[in-house]
Amino acid sequence: MKLFLLLLSYFVSVANAAQSTNTTTTSLTSCLVSADVHNFSIATSSSYNHLLNFSIRNLRFVDPAIARPVAVVQPGTKHQLQSAVVCCINLLLSIRLRSGGHSYEGLSYTADGTNPFVVLDLMNLNRVRVNLTDSTAWVESGATIGEVYYAVADESGGSLAFPAGSCPTVGSGGQIAGGGYGYLSRKYGLAADNVLDAVLIDSAGRVLDRSSMGEDVFWAIRGGGGGSWGAIYAWKLRLVPVPDRVTTCQLSRSMPSRPVAELVHKWQHVSPALPDEFYLSVTISATVNVTNSSSMCNSSDRFHVRCRYWLDDSRAGTQRVGLCEMSWVESAVRFAGLKSKSDLTDRSTSYGKIYSKSKSDYVRVPIPLSGLTGAFNWLAKEPKSEIFLEPYGGAMDRMPSHDVPFPHRRGNLYGIQYIVGWTKVDDGARYKYVAWLHEFYEYMARYVSKEPTTAYVNYVDLDLGVVDWSGPDRDRAGAARVWGEKYFLGNYDRLVRAKTAIDPGNMFRHQQSIPPSTS
Repeated sequence: MKLFLLLLSYFVSVANAAQSTNTTTTSLTSCLVSADVHNFSIATSSSYNHLLNFSIRNLRFVDPAIARPVAVVQPGTKHQLQSAVVCCINLLLSIRLRSGGHSYEGLSYTADGTNPFVVLDLMNLNRVRVNLTDSTAWVESGATIGEVYYAVADESGGSLAFPAGSCPTVGSGGQIAGGGYGYLSRKYGLAADNVLDAVLIDSAGRVLDRSSMGEDVFWAIRGGGGGSWGAIYAWKLRLVPVPDRVTTCQLSRSMPSRPVAELVHKWQHVSPALPDEFYLSVTISATVNVTNSSSMCNSSDRFHVRCRYWLDDSRAGTQRVGLCEMSWVESAVRFAGLKSKSDLTDRSTSYGKIYSKSKSDYVRVPIPLSGLTGAFNWLAKEPKSEIFLEPYGGAMDRMPSHDVPFPHRRGNLYGIQYIVGWTKVDDGARYKYVAWLHEFYEYMARYVSKEPTTAYVNYVDLDLGVVDWSGPDRDRAGAARVWGEKYFLGNYDRLVRAKTAIDPGNMFRHQQSIPPSTS
Protein backbone atom coordinates (compact mmCIF):
# COMPACT_ATOMS: atom_id res chain seq x y z
CA MET A 1 0.00 0.00 0.00
CA LYS A 2 2.85 2.36 0.92
CA LEU A 3 4.59 1.66 -2.40
CA PHE A 4 1.32 2.27 -4.26
CA LEU A 5 0.91 5.67 -2.57
CA LEU A 6 4.49 6.64 -3.38
CA LEU A 7 3.99 5.72 -7.04
CA LEU A 8 0.70 7.55 -7.16
CA SER A 9 2.32 10.65 -5.66
CA TYR A 10 5.13 10.44 -8.22
CA PHE A 11 2.80 10.17 -11.22
CA VAL A 12 0.62 13.00 -9.93
CA SER A 13 3.66 15.25 -9.55
CA VAL A 14 4.84 14.35 -13.08
CA ALA A 15 1.37 15.09 -14.48
CA ASN A 16 1.21 18.40 -12.63
CA ALA A 17 4.66 19.37 -13.89
CA ALA A 18 3.68 18.51 -17.47
CA GLN A 19 0.47 20.53 -17.15
CA SER A 20 2.42 23.48 -15.72
CA THR A 21 4.93 23.29 -18.58
CA ASN A 22 2.15 23.19 -21.15
CA THR A 23 0.49 26.21 -19.56
CA THR A 24 3.78 28.12 -19.52
CA THR A 25 4.49 27.24 -23.15
CA THR A 26 1.02 28.34 -24.23
CA SER A 27 1.33 31.63 -22.35
CA LEU A 28 4.80 32.31 -23.79
CA THR A 29 3.64 31.54 -27.33
CA SER A 30 0.67 33.87 -26.95
CA CYS A 31 2.84 36.67 -25.56
CA LEU A 32 5.49 36.40 -28.29
CA VAL A 33 2.98 36.28 -31.15
CA SER A 34 1.08 39.25 -29.71
CA ALA A 35 4.37 41.17 -29.64
CA ASP A 36 5.03 40.29 -33.30
CA VAL A 37 7.85 37.87 -32.45
CA HIS A 38 7.39 34.84 -34.68
CA ASN A 39 10.85 33.32 -35.04
CA PHE A 40 10.80 30.92 -32.11
CA SER A 41 10.46 27.23 -31.50
CA ILE A 42 8.91 25.35 -28.57
CA ALA A 43 9.85 21.84 -27.47
CA THR A 44 7.12 20.18 -29.55
CA SER A 45 8.10 22.01 -32.76
CA SER A 46 9.88 20.14 -35.54
CA SER A 47 12.54 22.86 -35.70
CA TYR A 48 13.28 22.88 -31.96
CA ASN A 49 16.22 20.46 -31.88
CA HIS A 50 17.87 22.08 -34.88
CA LEU A 51 17.63 25.60 -33.45
CA LEU A 52 18.78 24.51 -30.01
CA ASN A 53 21.72 22.41 -31.20
CA PHE A 54 22.90 24.57 -34.11
CA SER A 55 25.11 26.84 -31.98
CA ILE A 56 26.13 24.31 -29.33
CA ARG A 57 29.90 24.01 -29.69
CA ASN A 58 30.65 21.80 -26.71
CA LEU A 59 28.95 18.49 -27.52
CA ARG A 60 28.92 17.52 -23.84
CA PHE A 61 25.69 19.51 -23.70
CA VAL A 62 23.90 17.86 -26.61
CA ASP A 63 22.26 15.41 -24.25
CA PRO A 64 18.52 14.80 -23.72
CA ALA A 65 19.19 14.25 -20.02
CA ILE A 66 20.24 17.89 -19.61
CA ALA A 67 17.47 20.37 -18.79
CA ARG A 68 16.23 21.95 -22.00
CA PRO A 69 14.63 25.35 -22.54
CA VAL A 70 10.89 25.91 -22.83
CA ALA A 71 11.63 27.67 -26.12
CA VAL A 72 14.41 28.98 -28.34
CA VAL A 73 13.67 32.53 -29.52
CA GLN A 74 15.64 34.22 -32.30
CA PRO A 75 14.76 37.94 -32.33
CA GLY A 76 15.72 39.85 -35.44
CA THR A 77 15.30 43.43 -34.25
CA LYS A 78 15.87 45.47 -31.10
CA HIS A 79 12.10 45.68 -30.57
CA GLN A 80 11.72 41.90 -30.88
CA LEU A 81 14.54 41.36 -28.37
CA GLN A 82 12.89 43.77 -25.95
CA SER A 83 9.51 42.06 -26.40
CA ALA A 84 11.01 38.61 -25.83
CA VAL A 85 12.70 39.79 -22.62
CA VAL A 86 9.43 41.30 -21.35
CA CYS A 87 7.47 38.12 -22.11
CA CYS A 88 10.00 35.99 -20.19
CA ILE A 89 10.05 38.34 -17.23
CA ASN A 90 6.25 38.54 -17.01
CA LEU A 91 6.05 34.72 -16.98
CA LEU A 92 8.92 34.41 -14.46
CA LEU A 93 11.02 32.45 -16.94
CA SER A 94 14.79 32.52 -16.52
CA ILE A 95 16.67 33.87 -19.53
CA ARG A 96 19.79 32.43 -21.18
CA LEU A 97 21.44 34.69 -23.77
CA ARG A 98 23.38 33.03 -26.60
CA SER A 99 25.37 34.83 -29.27
CA GLY A 100 27.83 32.21 -30.50
CA GLY A 101 27.33 29.15 -28.29
CA HIS A 102 30.98 28.79 -27.24
CA SER A 103 30.42 28.82 -23.48
CA TYR A 104 32.80 26.13 -22.22
CA GLU A 105 30.21 25.02 -19.66
CA GLY A 106 27.10 25.55 -21.81
CA LEU A 107 25.89 28.45 -19.65
CA SER A 108 24.26 30.25 -22.58
CA TYR A 109 21.85 27.42 -23.34
CA THR A 110 21.52 25.15 -20.29
CA ALA A 111 20.23 25.54 -16.72
CA ASP A 112 20.43 23.69 -13.43
CA GLY A 113 16.95 22.19 -13.86
CA THR A 114 15.31 24.06 -10.97
CA ASN A 115 13.43 26.64 -13.04
CA PRO A 116 11.96 26.73 -16.56
CA PHE A 117 14.04 28.91 -18.86
CA VAL A 118 14.15 30.33 -22.38
CA VAL A 119 17.14 30.68 -24.71
CA LEU A 120 17.28 34.02 -26.48
CA ASP A 121 19.51 33.16 -29.41
CA LEU A 122 20.89 36.38 -30.92
CA MET A 123 22.31 34.94 -34.14
CA ASN A 124 19.90 36.97 -36.29
CA LEU A 125 21.09 40.16 -34.59
CA ASN A 126 24.40 40.15 -36.44
CA ARG A 127 24.58 43.50 -38.24
CA VAL A 128 27.88 45.43 -38.24
CA ARG A 129 27.72 49.14 -39.11
CA VAL A 130 31.14 50.74 -39.64
CA ASN A 131 31.68 54.51 -39.41
CA LEU A 132 34.93 55.41 -41.13
CA THR A 133 34.68 59.07 -40.09
CA ASP A 134 35.41 58.33 -36.43
CA SER A 135 36.74 54.75 -36.76
CA THR A 136 33.91 53.16 -34.81
CA ALA A 137 31.35 50.43 -35.42
CA TRP A 138 27.99 49.50 -33.95
CA VAL A 139 27.96 45.71 -33.67
CA GLU A 140 24.90 43.70 -32.72
CA SER A 141 25.61 41.09 -30.04
CA GLY A 142 24.83 38.11 -32.25
CA ALA A 143 27.55 38.94 -34.78
CA THR A 144 30.43 36.50 -34.60
CA ILE A 145 34.02 37.64 -34.26
CA GLY A 146 34.57 36.45 -37.83
CA GLU A 147 31.66 38.57 -39.09
CA VAL A 148 33.08 41.60 -37.28
CA TYR A 149 36.55 41.08 -38.72
CA TYR A 150 35.16 40.63 -42.23
CA ALA A 151 32.89 43.70 -42.13
CA VAL A 152 35.51 46.02 -40.63
CA ALA A 153 38.18 44.95 -43.13
CA ASP A 154 35.76 45.18 -46.04
CA GLU A 155 34.48 48.65 -45.14
CA SER A 156 37.89 50.11 -44.30
CA GLY A 157 39.87 48.54 -47.10
CA GLY A 158 41.92 46.65 -44.53
CA SER A 159 43.15 49.74 -42.66
CA LEU A 160 41.10 49.09 -39.49
CA ALA A 161 40.58 46.10 -37.22
CA PHE A 162 39.09 45.22 -33.85
CA PRO A 163 41.12 43.60 -31.04
CA ALA A 164 39.36 40.35 -30.16
CA GLY A 165 39.99 36.60 -30.20
CA SER A 166 41.04 34.08 -32.82
CA CYS A 167 38.02 31.77 -33.16
CA PRO A 168 35.71 33.17 -35.88
CA THR A 169 32.49 31.50 -34.70
CA VAL A 170 32.65 32.94 -31.17
CA GLY A 171 29.85 35.46 -30.60
CA SER A 172 31.06 39.02 -30.19
CA GLY A 173 28.53 39.64 -27.41
CA GLY A 174 29.85 36.84 -25.23
CA GLN A 175 33.49 37.56 -25.89
CA ILE A 176 33.25 41.28 -25.13
CA ALA A 177 31.19 40.54 -22.00
CA GLY A 178 34.10 38.47 -20.61
CA GLY A 179 36.95 40.72 -21.71
CA GLY A 180 38.09 39.39 -25.07
CA TYR A 181 41.85 38.72 -25.30
CA GLY A 182 43.46 38.20 -28.71
CA TYR A 183 46.27 38.86 -31.18
CA LEU A 184 46.07 42.66 -30.94
CA SER A 185 45.70 42.85 -27.16
CA ARG A 186 49.39 43.50 -26.46
CA LYS A 187 49.05 46.54 -28.75
CA TYR A 188 45.51 47.78 -28.05
CA GLY A 189 44.15 45.93 -25.01
CA LEU A 190 41.05 43.77 -24.75
CA ALA A 191 37.89 43.87 -26.80
CA ALA A 192 36.18 45.23 -23.65
CA ASP A 193 38.76 48.04 -23.41
CA ASN A 194 37.59 49.29 -26.79
CA VAL A 195 33.85 49.58 -26.08
CA LEU A 196 32.53 53.16 -26.20
CA ASP A 197 28.80 52.62 -25.68
CA ALA A 198 26.21 49.85 -25.55
CA VAL A 199 22.46 49.31 -25.73
CA LEU A 200 21.11 47.11 -22.93
CA ILE A 201 17.60 45.82 -22.25
CA ASP A 202 17.21 45.40 -18.51
CA SER A 203 14.92 43.27 -16.33
CA ALA A 204 12.28 46.00 -16.38
CA GLY A 205 12.22 45.91 -20.18
CA ARG A 206 13.86 49.33 -20.51
CA VAL A 207 16.24 50.12 -23.38
CA LEU A 208 19.31 51.80 -21.87
CA ASP A 209 22.45 53.32 -23.31
CA ARG A 210 25.66 54.23 -21.49
CA SER A 211 24.29 57.40 -19.95
CA SER A 212 20.98 55.92 -18.80
CA MET A 213 22.37 52.63 -17.45
CA GLY A 214 24.99 54.48 -15.40
CA GLU A 215 28.75 54.14 -15.30
CA ASP A 216 28.82 51.27 -12.78
CA VAL A 217 26.66 49.09 -15.02
CA PHE A 218 28.49 50.19 -18.18
CA TRP A 219 31.73 49.24 -16.42
CA ALA A 220 30.30 45.85 -15.38
CA ILE A 221 29.11 44.71 -18.81
CA ARG A 222 32.62 45.17 -20.26
CA GLY A 223 34.36 42.12 -18.82
CA GLY A 224 32.11 41.15 -15.90
CA GLY A 225 30.87 38.02 -17.66
CA GLY A 226 27.82 37.47 -19.84
CA GLY A 227 24.28 36.67 -18.80
CA SER A 228 24.20 38.68 -15.56
CA TRP A 229 23.17 42.21 -16.44
CA GLY A 230 20.51 42.17 -19.13
CA ALA A 231 20.31 41.58 -22.86
CA ILE A 232 22.96 43.57 -24.73
CA TYR A 233 21.46 44.47 -28.10
CA ALA A 234 24.57 46.14 -29.54
CA TRP A 235 28.02 47.54 -28.74
CA LYS A 236 29.70 50.68 -30.05
CA LEU A 237 33.32 49.70 -30.65
CA ARG A 238 36.51 51.68 -31.16
CA LEU A 239 38.31 50.36 -34.22
CA VAL A 240 42.10 50.39 -34.30
CA PRO A 241 44.55 51.08 -37.16
CA VAL A 242 46.59 48.31 -38.72
CA PRO A 243 49.15 48.61 -41.53
CA ASP A 244 48.55 47.45 -45.07
CA ARG A 245 50.80 44.44 -44.47
CA VAL A 246 51.61 42.51 -41.32
CA THR A 247 54.08 39.68 -40.90
CA THR A 248 53.05 36.27 -39.65
CA CYS A 249 54.97 33.19 -38.67
CA GLN A 250 53.83 29.66 -37.96
CA LEU A 251 56.27 27.01 -36.85
CA SER A 252 55.71 23.39 -35.89
CA ARG A 253 58.16 21.03 -34.28
CA SER A 254 58.02 17.48 -33.01
CA MET A 255 60.50 16.77 -30.27
CA PRO A 256 60.86 15.14 -26.82
CA SER A 257 59.61 16.88 -23.69
CA ARG A 258 62.99 18.23 -22.58
CA PRO A 259 63.74 20.30 -25.72
CA VAL A 260 60.16 21.59 -25.69
CA ALA A 261 60.60 22.65 -22.07
CA GLU A 262 63.84 24.44 -22.97
CA LEU A 263 62.09 26.24 -25.81
CA VAL A 264 59.16 27.35 -23.66
CA HIS A 265 61.48 28.29 -20.80
CA LYS A 266 63.17 30.70 -23.19
CA TRP A 267 59.81 31.86 -24.61
CA GLN A 268 58.37 32.87 -21.24
CA HIS A 269 61.25 35.30 -20.72
CA VAL A 270 61.16 36.71 -24.27
CA SER A 271 57.53 36.95 -25.39
CA PRO A 272 56.02 39.16 -22.64
CA ALA A 273 58.94 41.61 -22.95
CA LEU A 274 58.71 42.15 -26.72
CA PRO A 275 57.46 45.46 -28.18
CA ASP A 276 53.69 45.84 -28.25
CA GLU A 277 53.43 44.92 -31.94
CA PHE A 278 54.67 41.38 -31.36
CA TYR A 279 52.44 38.50 -30.35
CA LEU A 280 54.21 35.14 -29.95
CA SER A 281 51.94 32.40 -28.65
CA VAL A 282 52.57 28.69 -28.16
CA THR A 283 50.32 25.66 -28.55
CA ILE A 284 51.61 22.37 -27.20
CA SER A 285 49.86 19.11 -27.87
CA ALA A 286 50.38 15.68 -26.36
CA THR A 287 52.46 14.68 -29.35
CA VAL A 288 54.71 17.56 -28.34
CA ASN A 289 54.23 19.69 -31.42
CA VAL A 290 54.98 23.34 -30.76
CA THR A 291 53.16 25.80 -32.96
CA ASN A 292 54.19 29.43 -32.85
CA SER A 293 51.51 31.76 -34.21
CA SER A 294 52.68 35.33 -34.50
CA SER A 295 50.97 38.39 -35.86
CA MET A 296 52.56 41.78 -35.72
CA CYS A 297 52.46 45.21 -37.24
CA ASN A 298 55.97 45.97 -38.44
CA SER A 299 58.66 44.85 -40.88
CA SER A 300 59.38 41.23 -41.67
CA ASP A 301 63.15 41.75 -41.23
CA ARG A 302 62.71 42.83 -37.63
CA PHE A 303 60.27 40.02 -37.03
CA HIS A 304 62.63 37.48 -38.58
CA VAL A 305 65.35 38.46 -36.13
CA ARG A 306 62.98 38.11 -33.18
CA CYS A 307 61.71 34.73 -34.37
CA ARG A 308 65.23 33.39 -34.76
CA TYR A 309 66.21 34.66 -31.35
CA TRP A 310 63.66 32.37 -29.84
CA LEU A 311 63.75 29.56 -32.39
CA ASP A 312 67.33 29.00 -33.47
CA ASP A 313 68.09 26.42 -36.13
CA SER A 314 70.49 24.47 -33.95
CA ARG A 315 67.76 22.90 -31.83
CA ALA A 316 66.82 19.28 -32.35
CA GLY A 317 63.59 18.31 -34.06
CA THR A 318 61.71 18.87 -37.29
CA GLN A 319 61.04 22.49 -38.12
CA ARG A 320 58.62 24.18 -40.53
CA VAL A 321 58.66 27.97 -40.58
CA GLY A 322 56.12 29.93 -42.60
CA LEU A 323 57.19 33.58 -42.56
CA CYS A 324 55.09 35.74 -44.85
CA GLU A 325 53.38 39.10 -45.25
CA MET A 326 49.65 39.62 -45.70
CA SER A 327 46.82 41.91 -44.65
CA TRP A 328 45.75 41.79 -41.01
CA VAL A 329 42.41 40.16 -41.84
CA GLU A 330 44.26 37.52 -43.91
CA SER A 331 46.34 36.76 -40.83
CA ALA A 332 43.10 36.23 -38.88
CA VAL A 333 42.01 33.78 -41.57
CA ARG A 334 45.34 31.97 -41.42
CA PHE A 335 45.47 31.61 -37.65
CA ALA A 336 41.87 30.39 -37.56
CA GLY A 337 42.82 27.60 -39.96
CA LEU A 338 40.42 28.84 -42.64
CA LYS A 339 40.93 28.98 -46.39
CA SER A 340 39.55 32.37 -47.41
CA LYS A 341 38.27 35.65 -45.99
CA SER A 342 34.67 34.71 -46.78
CA ASP A 343 35.00 31.73 -44.42
CA LEU A 344 35.05 34.21 -41.54
CA THR A 345 31.30 34.69 -41.96
CA ASP A 346 30.40 30.98 -42.10
CA ARG A 347 28.82 30.17 -38.75
CA SER A 348 27.36 26.89 -40.01
CA THR A 349 30.78 25.24 -39.93
CA SER A 350 31.47 22.44 -37.47
CA TYR A 351 34.61 24.42 -36.46
CA GLY A 352 35.18 23.77 -32.76
CA LYS A 353 32.35 21.24 -32.27
CA ILE A 354 33.85 18.65 -29.93
CA TYR A 355 33.29 17.18 -26.48
CA SER A 356 35.65 19.11 -24.24
CA LYS A 357 36.60 20.36 -20.81
CA SER A 358 38.84 23.37 -20.21
CA LYS A 359 40.53 25.21 -17.36
CA SER A 360 42.80 28.26 -17.12
CA ASP A 361 45.61 29.84 -15.10
CA TYR A 362 47.88 32.88 -15.09
CA VAL A 363 51.65 32.89 -14.64
CA ARG A 364 53.42 35.78 -12.90
CA VAL A 365 56.80 34.15 -12.17
CA PRO A 366 58.64 32.15 -14.88
CA ILE A 367 58.14 28.41 -14.41
CA PRO A 368 61.49 26.64 -13.80
CA LEU A 369 62.80 24.28 -16.44
CA SER A 370 62.18 21.27 -14.21
CA GLY A 371 58.53 22.28 -13.80
CA LEU A 372 58.04 22.69 -17.54
CA THR A 373 59.70 19.35 -18.25
CA GLY A 374 57.35 17.67 -15.80
CA ALA A 375 54.38 19.45 -17.34
CA PHE A 376 55.19 18.29 -20.84
CA ASN A 377 55.87 14.75 -19.67
CA TRP A 378 52.41 14.87 -18.11
CA LEU A 379 50.90 16.29 -21.30
CA ALA A 380 52.40 13.48 -23.37
CA LYS A 381 50.31 10.96 -21.40
CA GLU A 382 47.04 12.21 -22.90
CA PRO A 383 46.94 12.39 -26.72
CA LYS A 384 43.65 14.32 -26.74
CA SER A 385 45.00 17.28 -24.76
CA GLU A 386 46.50 20.67 -25.59
CA ILE A 387 47.65 23.73 -23.74
CA PHE A 388 47.72 27.27 -25.10
CA LEU A 389 50.18 29.84 -23.77
CA GLU A 390 49.08 33.42 -24.49
CA PRO A 391 51.65 36.21 -23.91
CA TYR A 392 50.80 39.29 -21.88
CA GLY A 393 52.90 42.42 -21.30
CA GLY A 394 52.77 45.35 -23.70
CA ALA A 395 49.63 47.47 -23.36
CA MET A 396 48.18 44.91 -20.94
CA ASP A 397 50.93 45.82 -18.48
CA ARG A 398 50.06 49.51 -18.61
CA MET A 399 46.29 49.38 -18.16
CA PRO A 400 44.94 49.55 -14.57
CA SER A 401 43.30 46.38 -13.29
CA HIS A 402 40.13 48.29 -12.42
CA ASP A 403 39.51 49.96 -15.81
CA VAL A 404 37.08 47.13 -16.61
CA PRO A 405 36.16 44.08 -14.48
CA PHE A 406 38.83 41.94 -16.17
CA PRO A 407 41.73 42.42 -13.69
CA HIS A 408 44.59 40.28 -15.07
CA ARG A 409 46.96 43.03 -16.18
CA ARG A 410 50.28 44.21 -14.76
CA GLY A 411 52.68 41.48 -13.73
CA ASN A 412 51.09 38.62 -15.68
CA LEU A 413 53.64 37.04 -18.01
CA TYR A 414 51.13 34.84 -19.80
CA GLY A 415 47.88 33.00 -19.51
CA ILE A 416 47.42 29.24 -19.84
CA GLN A 417 44.41 27.47 -21.26
CA TYR A 418 44.23 23.70 -20.70
CA ILE A 419 41.86 21.68 -22.84
CA VAL A 420 41.08 18.02 -23.35
CA GLY A 421 38.72 17.14 -26.17
CA TRP A 422 37.21 14.02 -27.63
CA THR A 423 34.90 13.24 -30.53
CA LYS A 424 32.64 10.34 -29.49
CA VAL A 425 29.94 9.89 -26.87
CA ASP A 426 31.54 7.74 -24.19
CA ASP A 427 30.77 8.50 -20.55
CA GLY A 428 33.57 6.25 -19.30
CA ALA A 429 36.11 7.96 -21.52
CA ARG A 430 34.74 11.38 -20.60
CA TYR A 431 35.36 10.79 -16.91
CA LYS A 432 38.86 9.55 -17.72
CA TYR A 433 39.67 12.68 -19.74
CA VAL A 434 38.26 15.06 -17.16
CA ALA A 435 40.04 13.25 -14.31
CA TRP A 436 43.31 13.54 -16.22
CA LEU A 437 42.75 17.28 -16.71
CA HIS A 438 42.06 17.80 -13.00
CA GLU A 439 45.27 15.97 -12.08
CA PHE A 440 47.32 18.00 -14.57
CA TYR A 441 45.75 21.23 -13.27
CA GLU A 442 46.71 20.22 -9.73
CA TYR A 443 50.28 19.57 -10.85
CA MET A 444 50.47 23.07 -12.36
CA ALA A 445 49.07 24.72 -9.22
CA ARG A 446 52.51 25.04 -7.64
CA TYR A 447 53.77 27.18 -10.55
CA VAL A 448 50.88 29.55 -11.30
CA SER A 449 49.18 32.48 -9.56
CA LYS A 450 47.70 31.61 -6.21
CA GLU A 451 46.10 33.15 -3.12
CA PRO A 452 43.81 33.42 -4.90
CA THR A 453 44.12 31.10 -7.85
CA THR A 454 43.19 33.16 -10.92
CA ALA A 455 41.18 32.28 -14.00
CA TYR A 456 39.74 33.91 -17.14
CA VAL A 457 35.95 34.16 -17.11
CA ASN A 458 35.72 33.57 -20.87
CA TYR A 459 37.25 30.16 -20.17
CA VAL A 460 34.43 29.58 -17.70
CA ASP A 461 35.01 26.67 -15.32
CA LEU A 462 32.26 25.39 -13.02
CA ASP A 463 34.82 23.44 -11.01
CA LEU A 464 35.60 26.75 -9.31
CA GLY A 465 32.12 26.86 -7.76
CA VAL A 466 28.50 27.57 -8.62
CA VAL A 467 25.61 29.53 -7.17
CA ASP A 468 22.80 27.48 -5.60
CA TRP A 469 19.71 29.36 -6.76
CA SER A 470 17.36 26.67 -5.40
CA GLY A 471 18.50 26.92 -1.79
CA PRO A 472 17.24 29.27 0.91
CA ASP A 473 17.57 33.00 0.47
CA ARG A 474 20.94 33.81 1.99
CA ASP A 475 24.13 35.69 1.23
CA ARG A 476 24.68 34.26 -2.23
CA ALA A 477 26.99 37.14 -3.15
CA GLY A 478 29.22 36.16 -0.24
CA ALA A 479 29.15 32.50 -1.18
CA ALA A 480 29.95 33.29 -4.84
CA ARG A 481 33.08 35.15 -3.78
CA VAL A 482 34.98 31.82 -3.78
CA TRP A 483 34.92 31.77 -7.58
CA GLY A 484 34.13 35.44 -8.24
CA GLU A 485 37.46 36.63 -6.92
CA LYS A 486 39.33 34.09 -9.03
CA TYR A 487 37.89 35.71 -12.15
CA PHE A 488 37.68 39.33 -10.99
CA LEU A 489 40.01 39.74 -7.96
CA GLY A 490 39.34 43.10 -6.26
CA ASN A 491 36.67 44.05 -8.81
CA TYR A 492 34.16 41.49 -7.51
CA ASP A 493 32.44 43.72 -4.94
CA ARG A 494 31.80 46.47 -7.50
CA LEU A 495 30.25 43.87 -9.79
CA VAL A 496 27.85 42.84 -7.00
CA ARG A 497 26.85 46.49 -6.53
CA ALA A 498 26.25 46.89 -10.26
CA LYS A 499 24.15 43.71 -10.37
CA THR A 500 22.08 44.88 -7.40
CA ALA A 501 21.42 48.18 -9.17
CA ILE A 502 20.47 46.83 -12.61
CA ASP A 503 18.80 43.48 -11.81
CA PRO A 504 17.86 43.24 -8.11
CA GLY A 505 15.29 40.52 -8.90
CA ASN A 506 18.00 38.40 -10.54
CA MET A 507 16.06 37.63 -13.71
CA PHE A 508 19.29 37.27 -15.70
CA ARG A 509 21.26 34.45 -14.14
CA HIS A 510 23.11 31.19 -14.61
CA GLN A 511 25.26 28.90 -12.48
CA GLN A 512 28.12 31.42 -12.34
CA SER A 513 26.38 34.75 -12.79
CA ILE A 514 27.02 37.62 -10.39
CA PRO A 515 24.41 37.51 -7.58
CA PRO A 516 22.72 40.67 -6.30
CA SER A 517 23.33 41.66 -2.72
CA THR A 518 20.65 40.61 -0.24
CA SER A 519 21.81 43.01 2.46
